[in-house]
Amino acid sequence: MTTFDKLSPAEKEYLSEVLKLASHEFATPLSLVTGYLRMLLKEQGGPLNERQREFAERALQGGARIYALVEELREFRKLGDNELKLVRQDVDFNQLITELASGVHADDGRNVRVEAITSESPLPVRGDRARLSVAVRSLMQAAVRERGTPGVVMAETSVAEDEGAKWAVLAIGDATLIERLRRRRDDPFEYEWRGGMGLALPFARRIIEAHGGALWSMKNDTSRAASALRLPLRT
Repeated sequence: MTTFDKLSPAEKEYLSEVLKLASHEFATPLSLVTGYLRMLLKEQGGPLNERQREFAERALQGGARIYALVEELREFRKLGDNELKLVRQDVDFNQLITELASGVHADDGRNVRVEAITSESPLPVRGDRARLSVAVRSLMQAAVRERGTPGVVMAETSVAEDEGAKWAVLAIGDATLIERLRRRRDDPFEYEWRGGMGLALPFARRIIEAHGGALWSMKNDTSRAASALRLPLRT
């Protein structure tokens, strides 16, 4: 259980209002700043030299990152208030993992990539494909970001039976952790509030739980953000 879950209803309501106000107050001046930066890059105020253009582009990239955080604040508040509507549709979890893994890799020059290990047969779950994609991609990106050495991060799916139900399980980490990740379902998710990922990981946990699933994590000397999740298997 996280600190957020321990709040009283009144405290949660207060926090929701703070997040709502903060996201609005950030978004208004940010729109103004990024708007002027785009005008500069279009040289509406006059020609830019190469150095000036570089500065403006970097500032605009920073603004885009802040705007993404503002959107995460809005989504996180809606999720906490049960205002975020989840689409319920049939999703082939194996296909989803394969698609996501192909697009996640280290973008800072390190040789780290994600490799999906799935069966050819469908692994059906029911839920919001877009939201699940965001959650799983965040977990993959965290594993890539926290891997200390070049190599491959595995994303392996499997099926488990527990508590009289069947589950689609996904383990994300290096090969030495995959089997342990699948088994240790009672471990906590320790990386929820880790810096550098914004609200992506808290949001991922709440999305998984909103689908009736669970999320947990482990670490070793190579991978400090290996994680696993399970979702109800549609039968």
